[in-house]
Amino acid sequence: MKAQFGLHLLELTQGDITLQEVDAIVNAANSALAGGGGVDGAIHRRGGPSLMEETRRRFPMGCPTGDAVATAAGKLAAKWVFHAVGPVWLGGHRGEPDQLQSAYRRCLELARQHGCHSVSFPALSTGAYGYPMDLAAEHALHAIRQFFLDSPEAPALHVRVVLFDAGAYAAFARVLETLLA
Repeated sequence: MKAQFGLHLLELTQGDITLQEVDAIVNAANSALAGGGGVDGAIHRRGGPSLMEETRRRFPMGCPTGDAVATAAGKLAAKWVFHAVGPVWLGGHRGEPDQLQSAYRRCLELARQHGCHSVSFPALSTGAYGYPMDLAAEHALHAIRQFFLDSPEAPALHVRVVLFDAGAYAAFARVLETLLA
């Protein structure tokens, strides 16, 4: 599913984020940037040890929730990996929506700073961090859409949200349909 917002394109697809041929891949990182399971583990395995070496060297204090940092992509097809730290879901009353949207916005800002024309996101915080998929889809897509609306004259950006399974894809597609209505 695709949607055009001015010069910018938002695409939803089901697949493996580590196989995306884009300028930047977003990693669902933890605040220590210590590697982990899920998307984080898959990106580190495919990207190789240089990812961990660079995060340890350049960001020894980690990265706060709602923020992101950039490293080279190692063996991935991308040029960059943006290590984004989404929130742990604690019921939604402790700033989780703002933190999640901030993580998406920060990655889009990094894309601009690094001259990227394409970036792939996973569904941040929906795995081990327990963010409900429907809410994550709403907050993620609203943040991406708002970034597009706030930068209509900026160079065209292709944002691909890569969903691991059909349920996640359906949740994001439902939200995208409402944004287009």
